[in-house]
Amino acid sequence: MVKLTPEQQAMVVEAEPEVFRPVPGGWGKSGSTNVRLAKADHVTLRSALKMARDNIAVKAAKKGRAKQPI
Repeated sequence: MVKLTPEQQAMVVEAEPEVFRPVPGGWGKSGSTNVRLAKADHVTLRSALKMARDNIAVKAAKKGRAKQPI
């Protein structure tokens, strides 16, 4: 499972429907995406992992800035 934005999820599911599927329910609607590892090639998997990592890094950076006094 990778945590993508809903827009990223739509993009990867459309491009590789045999590899990516939204997680059922509310989590899937917010971007959680199942990955079928047996069907994913190295480049596709690395790209999805990088998107998920970058999403977390951006979120952490925004959170860190909010704590700094103005």
